[in-house]
Amino acid sequence: MKDKVAKLFEDKVDKLYYSNYISQLNFKKLSNDNKTITFEVSNRYLSNFIKTKFLNKLLLILKQNLTFQNIEKILIIVTGEKIATKNKQQTQEQGNKNNIIFNKSFTFDNFIVGPSNIEAYTVCKNIVQTNTNKYNPIFIYSDTGLGKTHLLQSVGNYLAEQDKNILYLSAEHFMNDFTYSLQNNSMNNFREKYRKCDILLLDDVAFLTNKPSTQDEFFHTFNTLHSAGKQIIMTSDRLPSKIHNLVDRLRTRFEWGLLIDIKPPQLKTKIDIIKKKSELNDIVLNDEIIQYIALNIDSSIREIESILVRINASVNLLNQNIDLNLVKELLKNQITEKNKYITIIDIINTITKELNIKTQDLKSTKRTAKIVKARRIAIYLARKLTHNSMPEIAKHLRMKNHSSISKNIKKTEQLIDEDKDFEELIKNIKKRTEFTKSEG
Repeated sequence: MKDKVAKLFEDKVDKLYYSNYISQLNFKKLSNDNKTITFEVSNRYLSNFIKTKFLNKLLLILKQNLTFQNIEKILIIVTGEKIATKNKQQTQEQGNKNNIIFNKSFTFDNFIVGPSNIEAYTVCKNIVQTNTNKYNPIFIYSDTGLGKTHLLQSVGNYLAEQDKNILYLSAEHFMNDFTYSLQNNSMNNFREKYRKCDILLLDDVAFLTNKPSTQDEFFHTFNTLHSAGKQIIMTSDRLPSKIHNLVDRLRTRFEWGLLIDIKPPQLKTKIDIIKKKSELNDIVLNDEIIQYIALNIDSSIREIESILVRINASVNLLNQNIDLNLVKELLKNQITEKNKYITIIDIINTITKELNIKTQDLKSTKRTAKIVKARRIAIYLARKLTHNSMPEIAKHLRMKNHSSISKNIKKTEQLIDEDKDFEELIKNIKKRTEFTKSEG
């Protein structure tokens, strides 16, 4: 049984996620009625992480296999801890009529608010506290790992206490459920489930791209819920207008309500996030370690969670003390892998290719709008993606001094806030630079 479960997960879960997290699930038992399956992990942080990120996906994987088709609940316990009684379990994890489990550590109280995410936080909290649907739908977009899932879970946790019928899932889960229902002639049950909920929380909408049948089904689901005044909150890594091969009728509906972006957190917000997540999971880090992690980890909250999982594992499994040297060793490969030794030359090569300009023009004193834009992007990404100082960047771009670099960075950050197209352009060039470097 243990090997069969492991094989199912390995075949269906992304290889990196399986290797780092899911492979650490140890099968313990299947209940007598075949409705509950229990796994064991080494520490509470890993347990919370898997529950939050993967539980619903793992449940769907199991239900699609004949052996486990009756499974209704996955329990994850920590080595050395007893399985919670029914009442205690209900206080730890909040479920609802659709057996959706929300991680109780993902609440509005535990969400670290900063300038980068305050709008999304405020709107979501207002929706659940006032029971209004004046912002419907809500479409939250950002790069991966900046707190979209935390907000959706916060909404779910808050409303679950009011006995609301909540559906929280990813677009991939919706597609898999739709496909399974088609194949098993159970579309009536599928539509009853999705069109009778009080609130739909849908993660990673961009997954619907290039899936016309699923898009068509979701279009009718959306219309039914919206017409009935039911709240819909969706997340994506990009604006609806930037989701390729999304049918126009869905795109326009996604844009009916409120579009909110979450930007990467500033250093202070990152530090607050690390402190809060460490506190919630009984990890004691001093200020020097917290500062080091914040400075060397990308703005992705998921990446912060990943390093805290590794620190916790080192302490619990290897009995190591948490000090700066341990953290530096754990982060060593991660930092190297992240940067791939990206250079200013790599960034300039990508920009000149993407914007169709010459390198000598980028490094010249020309002030045409196109050249100024390209130069600002080069300066901004050089500061973000390389270890070069501002004087070194100025030297590479043949600029007078580092104060010019500082002014250009501030201007670029202002333009990112004001111009969504400019922000999207920088994201695309950043991704292209990182991809080209990793391929090389």
